[in-house]
Amino acid sequence: MLKVTNLNAGYAKHHVLFDITLDIKKNDITVIVGPNGSGKSTLLKAIFGLTNIFSGSIFLNSNNIVNLSPHAIARLGLAYLPQVDNIFADLSIKDNLLMSSYTINSVDSKKRISEILNIFPILSELYNSKAGNLSGGQRQMLAMGMSLIRKPKIMLFDEPTGHLSPKLATNILNTIIELRDKFGITIILVEQNAKKALEIADKAHLFVGGKINFSGNSKDLLKHKQLNELYLGIKKFK
Repeated sequence: MLKVTNLNAGYAKHHVLFDITLDIKKNDITVIVGPNGSGKSTLLKAIFGLTNIFSGSIFLNSNNIVNLSPHAIARLGLAYLPQVDNIFADLSIKDNLLMSSYTINSVDSKKRISEILNIFPILSELYNSKAGNLSGGQRQMLAMGMSLIRKPKIMLFDEPTGHLSPKLATNILNTIIELRDKFGITIILVEQNAKKALEIADKAHLFVGGKINFSGNSKDLLKHKQLNELYLGIKKFK
């Protein structure tokens, strides 16, 4: 569904990603892991049109999305959920969901909001509450719901379990599995909790210093005896 080839990207003139090539298969959960500063989040931003692309290509199905604006990329069926600032804190849950469905007619909007509330019952209970009062886990649920309203084909998650308790983090990861299994959404997940992410993923890419140190089956990376050395870039996968 998504093919990135020889991608070099960054911010202004600052080069962050170097010759990144990866293939994202339909209905896979693909996890991007690596130490802080390795370019994981920059990859998601590059895909969503939020960085400078120095060279390379990004194809979403048959569409070359390099140099497209984020709203144009979103219309092609891609949703990006940043770790922070992913909801309108001053608005109610209801208004957040309405804001995210502004491109949909009122009948479909009402139906889709109802579907979202069935997926996340806690949002139904707090429907008229201010989103800024939600817990970290509840905010992530709302952010997911806001993206799901547009029925994306691919969802990009940037560290959705950051700052959450282990229990809430597990709940969020289980929800991500459900999005893939129940709705057929292809997932690209950047996650700092590497072992948990590798456990639920189909494919994995390990980033070190803006380059790929491993690409392949997530379980192969998870079971590697020198995972810590690979993670830090001390070893190359063989």
